Amino acid sequence: MTAAENTSHVMDPAVTATEPQSAVTATEPRSAATADPRTVVDVVVVGAGPTGLLLAGDLAATGLSVTLVERRPRTAANLTRAFAVHARTLELLDARGLADPLVTTGRRIDRIRPFGGMPLSLQHLRSRYPFALITPQYETEKLLERRALSTGVDIQYDSRLIGLRQDRDTVTLDLRPTTPDSPDAPGTPGTSTAAPGTAPTRRIHARHVVGADGVRSTVREALGLPFPGRAVVRSMILADVRLTDPPEDALAVNGTTDAFGFLVPFGDGWYRAIGWRRDADAPDTAPVDLGELRAILRDALGTDHGMHDPRWMSRFHSDERQVPHYRVGRVFLAGDAAHVHSPAGGLGMNTGLQDAANLSWKLAAVLHGQAPDPEALLDSYHRERHPVGRLVLRVSGSIVRAAMAATPAHRTARALGAALLAHIGPARERALGIVSGIGIAYPPPPGTRRPTPAGRRAPDLALAHGERLYEVLRTGGFVLVTPPGTATPPGAPLAHRRWARGTRTACVLVRPDGYVAWSSPRPTDAELTAAVAAWLLPRPLPGPGGPRVPQGPQKA
Repeated sequence: MTAAENTSHVMDPAVTATEPQSAVTATEPRSAATADPRTVVDVVVVGAGPTGLLLAGDLAATGLSVTLVERRPRTAANLTRAFAVHARTLELLDARGLADPLVTTGRRIDRIRPFGGMPLSLQHLRSRYPFALITPQYETEKLLERRALSTGVDIQYDSRLIGLRQDRDTVTLDLRPTTPDSPDAPGTPGTSTAAPGTAPTRRIHARHVVGADGVRSTVREALGLPFPGRAVVRSMILADVRLTDPPEDALAVNGTTDAFGFLVPFGDGWYRAIGWRRDADAPDTAPVDLGELRAILRDALGTDHGMHDPRWMSRFHSDERQVPHYRVGRVFLAGDAAHVHSPAGGLGMNTGLQDAANLSWKLAAVLHGQAPDPEALLDSYHRERHPVGRLVLRVSGSIVRAAMAATPAHRTARALGAALLAHIGPARERALGIVSGIGIAYPPPPGTRRPTPAGRRAPDLALAHGERLYEVLRTGGFVLVTPPGTATPPGAPLAHRRWARGTRTACVLVRPDGYVAWSSPRPTDAELTAAVAAWLLPRPLPGPGGPRVPQGPQKA
């Protein structure tokens, strides 16, 4: 399973536990596991979608040993559902040197016209990327996979998680190949040649595990976590098509009493089309006919724009769900394994990638012995990202309910809302900030004096010698920005840069994920040193007794 843009064929998880379990019995007998030396990997990531690939690449780039487990065979293409990459995600990819190559694969959308109303310009976004990039999910995955492999990630395709247990020190995972002859391989007929419960499995031990394995997450079910929520849209049709008569606006979207239609270009002649009819109740497995999609778009948009030659079509339903805990002991959940919602706003893949960027540096800091309070830092992943997931569910749900307004009164309210966004600056900035991710902020650390910029997104600051902040963030660590003449705190494992303008007196400490850790208008040397020490332990001295710096798989 992989993390996709929300809309997979969601099953109600067969999970009834109401409290997370710290140790879970494998779903296969222990006798089935192949004996192996107890080699401990720093982190195992389950799920090689965008979320898992970004996370694994980040961790391996710091020198950690990382195994990425993916159920799909290496040659199987991942189903493309996500298509929008928003400004904040592009900033995070820029901090990895990936944004500009990705931008060349798609089309920029710098304005939207919600429900035929006044256009909203994305160029109001205060970002290096004031637009939404429309590109197939597989383009994002190709870049992230290439980076993951270059940093040393061990990607194990054709591997199915069948059991997970954790104790105080490690997590144990049992894996079984998803072979073409296996009845467990998706869509593959055949009968297994091994008796149930006796097929050999592989066992991996890890210090931490991250489940990024999608809406049917095996990791989440193994932890006994519920996935509460509900289905919000049924029998929606998704397709990539060509158009004889493209719409005047790059993005065409509208909803009527009976239907909803959406068209957006990839920039290479293909368009993503989404259609839904209010009275449709066909199951996800029902065949999809291009004529059905054409009829829906004619009802919703007034025309089907000469739709033809679909390269693929799918029918699906969409849920709104969120897991109550993003961390259980040494195991974390990210992306669609933690939250799933409607495709409205194109938020799913972006939220998952931002989960990964938040978690990766925290795991790396703990495993490298650089975190002053390791447990508090790991707990902060849930504290910061769970509210964001809840917000995304609420925003996405509001958009889809507006799109599918059934009564004239509701459609009138929708039109008024669109007009207000177009004419009232603060409302527009708030809405675009949430959808783009630019306006997402985290609560400041406990005990921080308010008001404070701590927890807010750091803009792409101009630095001395022509550098900019997000280029320096490519080092993978904290960045300290100060006036000239300020000494670097002794032993601090960070990149120290100066302001482009020498008249600035403030000092800013920026986290590896591009959020402000600390800031002060004119700190003393002691205050600066204390602020850095609250986030980072000094580099270990050579010799015994210092924190462990992983160099590869470790023997327990």
